[in-house]
Amino acid sequence: MPQISVDYSANLADTFDRQALGLALNQLAVKYLAAAPDACRTRFRRVDETVVVGERAEGQDLVLVDFPIFPGRSPEAKAGLSEAVLALLAEHLPTAPGRRLHTAVNVVDIDSDSYRGTTLDG
Repeated sequence: MPQISVDYSANLADTFDRQALGLALNQLAVKYLAAAPDACRTRFRRVDETVVVGERAEGQDLVLVDFPIFPGRSPEAKAGLSEAVLALLAEHLPTAPGRRLHTAVNVVDIDSDSYRGTTLDG
């Protein structure tokens, strides 16, 4: 844990290195949450259609990061992680001329009583 999800506009698919961004996000989890490096996972989902301010997203790109964590971190640690994620997105994602890039991060506590996960080896 954490299992980070990054949703990004299809327009951005060929403009950033997802492997590098995923590794950097995982490193933030280690730094801010004291997560074990081998417990961090990041997945990327390309979003083919988005709506921004009630209209189609022509000329606008979106990157949304969901960062679920186990409870127990202070509000300051969560806020620090959120700010670090936004700064990281700014480093890794280009803003093309004539386009607008919207970024957001949601650091949220999961229900540790019901969360389950497993790893299967073949």
